[in-house]
Amino acid sequence: MKMDSRKQQILIAIIHDYIATAEPVGSRTIARKYKLGISPATIRNEMADLEEMGYIEQPYTSAGRVPSERGYRYYVDYLMQREELTREEQGLVRQSYEAKVKGVGEIIQYTGKLMAQLTNCTAVVLSTQRGTSAFRHIQLVQMTPEKALLIVVMDNGTVHHRLIEMSDSITQSDLDTISAVLNAKLQGRTMERIKMTLLNEIYFELAKHEHILNMAMELVDHSLSMDVEDKIYLGGVFNILNQPEFHNVDKVKTMLGILEQEKMLGNIMADGFHSDGVTVRIGGEISNDQMRDCSMVMATYSVKGKPQGSVGVLGPTRMDYARMVTVVDYMTKNLSLALERFLRGCGK
Repeated sequence: MKMDSRKQQILIAIIHDYIATAEPVGSRTIARKYKLGISPATIRNEMADLEEMGYIEQPYTSAGRVPSERGYRYYVDYLMQREELTREEQGLVRQSYEAKVKGVGEIIQYTGKLMAQLTNCTAVVLSTQRGTSAFRHIQLVQMTPEKALLIVVMDNGTVHHRLIEMSDSITQSDLDTISAVLNAKLQGRTMERIKMTLLNEIYFELAKHEHILNMAMELVDHSLSMDVEDKIYLGGVFNILNQPEFHNVDKVKTMLGILEQEKMLGNIMADGFHSDGVTVRIGGEISNDQMRDCSMVMATYSVKGKPQGSVGVLGPTRMDYARMVTVVDYMTKNLSLALERFLRGCGK
């Protein structure tokens, strides 16, 4: 049986109405609301065909029809038209990312809150380090005559710091010299690329500051070699309670239990980690039986082309996919830009 343009229009009408109302959709509703120029009887016949083809289903006897997972997938792949965020929404995102922040974690938390606000779904942000990190920048800042703050920034955005003691004869000018030498010699290098000959060069140039250099290199070594676990940030956790699908107490408990399982969420988010663009997982496409009533829309964010993690929204299969894809795409691009700006600021 062929999926012709009329069947496509009716499928779109069913999906849009079901997204808006969470109620099964009948032929008379479609005829009245969507002005397709065909009678309810013709719509019923087409709906019968769509049901036979597996794109819609009847939740219970005498009810209208609702989209199936296959229907949602066909809609997302072939029929959905992307939306645009309003100027006010775009301005909100830009202003939030332009605000002063103290670290990468804060930027990512902003992302979760903004996505939850824009979608009314639960936002999930995966911050991950895959492979070996490289050194980006070091800064030594005198805090008191006898103490300095040592800051090491990695290329994935993680920041490590330590307060160190030093001789009161050391000045900020001395600290700037040490920072400059280390940045010139180590920038962009991983642990494997720091050879003994390079270390000998550094210690030769900074021989009179060996005490500070030892502490600096210890923190650099720790930063380069430590394994950073995947971290999940959630936004709008209780938005799930606003969805009619989850008014059932058992379903709510199941969903909240899922949101507590960081490792499982991380694995789901990582499924599309190297995919280009926005990935949509619908119901059974998510590799977890507990989430058959849910969908996830997600995308990968990066810094200078290097993937750093994923952002996504979690909601019912009845979610507004056109809206979710637009928000996830826009937030991913702006998060990548915000991280690059932040890291440039750390490395100046």
